[in-house]
Amino acid sequence: MTDKLINEVEHKLDRLISLCTRLQQENESLRAEKSEWQQERTRLIEKNQLARTRVEAMIERLRNMEA
Repeated sequence: MTDKLINEVEHKLDRLISLCTRLQQENESLRAEKSEWQQERTRLIEKNQLARTRVEAMIERLRNMEA
């Protein structure tokens, strides 16, 4: 192999290593973001259920007042 060819291969390997590193970091970031969104979704579902329960209780009280 010539020096030029070896340099080209080294350059391509460096680029691949850099790309792999960047993709790993991006993947970690996306996984963390996904986890945060899932936690937020769980909190919102719980809040929605609590609000639904309260509204249903208010409706029941109003029905009892009418009777």
